Amino acid sequence: MPLSAIPGWTMEGFIPPHNPVSPVSVERSPYRVGMVDFILRYSTSANRRKILEGFLNFRQALQNIGLIHGFQWVDGSFLENVEYLEHRSPNDLDVVTFAYLPNGLDQRDLFNQDVNLFTAPQSKGLYLVDSYFVQLNNVSAEYLIERSRYWYSMWSHRRSGQWKGYIELDLNPINDQIALANLQRANTREEGDE
Repeated sequence: MPLSAIPGWTMEGFIPPHNPVSPVSVERSPYRVGMVDFILRYSTSANRRKILEGFLNFRQALQNIGLIHGFQWVDGSFLENVEYLEHRSPNDLDVVTFAYLPNGLDQRDLFNQDVNLFTAPQSKGLYLVDSYFVQLNNVSAEYLIERSRYWYSMWSHRRSGQWKGYIELDLNPINDQIALANLQRANTREEGDE
């Protein structure tokens, strides 16, 4: 599936769940976008850049233990215009990592390598990421369908019941350094403006 552009916020302040011009097309949530585009789109304030820096550090920690094949679904108030909607900054980024485990390792092995990556309270404290994990290899199709159904139903609506969209990012680290450089440039520009 090719990369998509990140749709603009709706008048309600969140990403649309599908292309409103063509509601039955394949252009729908989760929108598969590149990491650089994601960073450029959401690095609009010091608070958001801090969360993005934590997210990039989280991804680096995943890569350090061998998780480089798969994708991440990202969501939460970070993807909403929460500054307008609720007059506050986002607190974190919600992330589900769907990944293939490295050969010879199971989830317990990975958990033991870095418990902070796989326990939401720790990942939130260290990386500003509310983290969840779904293994892709050595599991049944039924399990993957159930997990996908669960996360889609959790993230395709706001608590108020309004439909909304979210984003998919490739887990491959190839563009993370470029994204980090863009984030650092955004921080430098803001420091220069002060």
